[in-house]
This record gives sequence, C-alpha cells and structure tokens, in this order.
Amino acid sequence: MTASQLKAVGCISPANVQRFTPFLMETCSKYGITTPVSQLCFLAQVSHESGGFFYTEELASGTAYEGRKDLGNIEPGDGVKYKGRGLIQVTGRNNYESVGKALSVDFINNPSLLGGKNAGTCSEDQLRYAALSAGWFWNKCLLNELANKINMQTPIDEEPNLELFKEITRKINGGYNGLADRLNKYKGGLELFLSPST
Repeated sequence: MTASQLKAVGCISPANVQRFTPFLMETCSKYGITTPVSQLCFLAQVSHESGGFFYTEELASGTAYEGRKDLGNIEPGDGVKYKGRGLIQVTGRNNYESVGKALSVDFINNPSLLGGKNAGTCSEDQLRYAALSAGWFWNKCLLNELANKINMQTPIDEEPNLELFKEITRKINGGYNGLADRLNKYKGGLELFLSPST
C-alpha cells in the first residue's frame, strides 16, 4: 500500500495521508489484507466510514447507545463512554473489550485511545489504534473472504461484484448507507491497485 493509493480512495488531506499510511500498512499486514482487491475494498469502506480518513470518533454524543445491552452497555454512561471510535467506528462496551483483548490494550478504562475528534487532533497511539481496530473488525467479519471474490477486471457496480461489495457494506454498516460513495472510492483507487507500481 502506498500514499498515492490512499489518496486515490478519498484521503483528501495530504497530512492525513502521511499520518495514516504507516498504520494502515501495519493493519493490512497484521490482518492479512494483502491482495490488491482486499486492500482497495478495505480502504474504500474505511474512507467512507471516517469521512476521508478524517474522523476517528463519532460526531454524535453516544447517548443513543445508553442501555443498549446488545452492545454490552450495562453501566450508566456506557453509551457516551463507548461511542463509535476508530476508522470503522467500534461501538459499545463489548466491542471495546474484544478489540482491547485482541490488541492487548485496555480500551475499557482508556476508550479515547481508539480515536479523538479528528485525525488532526489525535496522538500517534490514537491514529494507530484507530487503524488497527478497523482491521480487527474487518477480520472479525471475515471480509477478506468476500473482497477476494471480487474481480477487479470487471466493473464493481455490475454483478456479481456489486452483490459482494454490498455484502461487505452491510456487514460494516448494518445496511447500505453511503453505498454510492463507497463504490466511488473503490473506483477512484482502482487504477492504482491494478497497477500498483505506477
């Protein structure tokens, strides 16, 4: 993965390209996101989820998650404390605990380590864990298996590619919100992932 590829899928800030490239490279290596098509799909999805690699924390307060036992939010204040953070918006006490175990970090007592208001205000640790948590989620949902079935030589918005990409979107988003933008980010990076040396 290169800085040029990251920029092509929608990271419009040169500073954020530089900030995230090493951590995204680490993430892809750690979670086996190593084929061109899996990297392209991962970056397109993550770029949409983070507003172009800008937001690492949900804009909403998190109060909507109060009392959500399905997320493990059983203590008062858990909704706000464990609101969406990271490049794929890890949400809820249960997920914070799971990603913490996977990365050997105590996110339960240090939830802000998963991300700050935006990439420009994040520490190096926050940037790194924002990226790694996205890889953890991608891996947990077995999204490499779906991504690697996509044929980069044929259009992403035609079947069977489209159905595979939609399924990746559904597993990340719970629906198909922002599908057109996610597809556009894939298309934006396609040429550089087909010819990574350019």
